[in-house]
Amino acid sequence: MSWRERQINLYPLENYTFGTKDSMYEKDKTVEARFQRMKDEFATLGTRKTIECVLLVHQHRLPHLLLLQLGPSASGTVFFKLPSGELSQGEDEIEGAKRIVQATLGKPDGPPTNWMVADCVSQWWRPNFEAPQYPYLPAHVTKPKELKKLFIVQLPEKTLFSVPRNYKLVAAPLFELYENSSGYGPVISSLPQCLSKFNFSYM
Repeated sequence: MSWRERQINLYPLENYTFGTKDSMYEKDKTVEARFQRMKDEFATLGTRKTIECVLLVHQHRLPHLLLLQLGPSASGTVFFKLPSGELSQGEDEIEGAKRIVQATLGKPDGPPTNWMVADCVSQWWRPNFEAPQYPYLPAHVTKPKELKKLFIVQLPEKTLFSVPRNYKLVAAPLFELYENSSGYGPVISSLPQCLSKFNFSYM
């Protein structure tokens, strides 16, 4: 059987319009609080399952990743993240990804956008209640604390993004992310390699 290349359509950034909606805040105010909640829930819920959504556009035939930017803070820190969220117990991954991107960037009123989840790009494991994550499950880990899956979402040709007021939605070129873990973290900076298996069609 011959290998088939997966095609993803990328539309120009100028095809999209941008509005705002009420601010969206994390469940946990600090990193320490996040890990404590994860620890508290692990006994009853087991491994936390998290979804992050990869949204791509192009500018002059260069692929760009849509990122939520928080900051700069008073100290000058800028934080970038993908639209993300936790799956509910028993929730389907594809339906969960659609729910998460709609809740994050969809219109607050009216029918939901027809988000199409195209493929799983990568998965990351968190062995302990700590920051380090790995794109594989270490052999000695039998009870991982979190499984994070990144799904590429095929954008419609045109749509309105409703951005929470406490964030900016920015388009970062893939060449800026490449091996730039100091600026974007290990997960986002790995996306250029992960996305290399797709054939981008510039519409």
